[in-house]
Amino acid sequence: MKKIRIGITIVGKDREGIVASFTNFIFQRDGNIEKVNQNVIKGLFGMHLEASFSKEINIKKFDKELQDLGKKIGMEVSIYHEINSDKNIALFVTKEPHCLEVLLNANARGQLKGKISVIVGTEKTLEPMAKKAKIPFVIVDEKDQLEAENRLIEIAKQYDIDLVVLARYMRIMTPNFVWRYPHRIINIHPSLLPAFPGAFAYAQAFERGTKIVGVTAHYVTEELDQGPIIFQDSFKVGPKDTLESIRQKGQKLEANTLLKAVKMHLEGKLEVSWRKVHTK
Repeated sequence: MKKIRIGITIVGKDREGIVASFTNFIFQRDGNIEKVNQNVIKGLFGMHLEASFSKEINIKKFDKELQDLGKKIGMEVSIYHEINSDKNIALFVTKEPHCLEVLLNANARGQLKGKISVIVGTEKTLEPMAKKAKIPFVIVDEKDQLEAENRLIEIAKQYDIDLVVLARYMRIMTPNFVWRYPHRIINIHPSLLPAFPGAFAYAQAFERGTKIVGVTAHYVTEELDQGPIIFQDSFKVGPKDTLESIRQKGQKLEANTLLKAVKMHLEGKLEVSWRKVHTK
């Protein structure tokens, strides 16, 4: 029998005994812990563990008992079954359309091993594209970061989201959200990280007279733009290039590189080990 692999994410107020409670839960059901990672920031505890089972288990019963354990000790538990074949994707956007357009086209052509279930925007600029594609569009424009992320968590649960794609989403993600989707949030950054970080990467590259401009698709962690790198690509800058021509080339490369990373993730071809992404 093929091993059953289950990912479990636990987030909540830090306290003693959390790790032991969940690891013992796995061991008592004859499971083996394949990976475990935990962190604490300002009293917020986050842990992700992956467990495997060599014998058949009752998934519904397992999930209920795990949720009951979470409620008992006051922790929020998310469960991710890798046996799920069709992944639900959430796209987070702001106002730049190039990445969204490429992802929607791939979705319409059946090129993604999953489906785009919802598009979340910080404003209404890209809502017409969502309506044309007949995909729900939800506005999350709360200024308070905690309120905004609580809404994002609600939406992700409502649509049973497996993968979050930041398609030029211009808000910072905190551990409160990121820890719930370890190695399941993909971002595209308009530079070869870690050079030229931030929102004005193309302007920095142009001002510094760079000869090569690149983009980076990476998994999101609690450290801004420091997550494991999935793909990088670049293009040469010629003497006749202007800031606008660099931006246009860069945006096209952003969209294609992000799409490539998303496809590879959905097809199960990416694995993160020791902060590096390996291709299976």
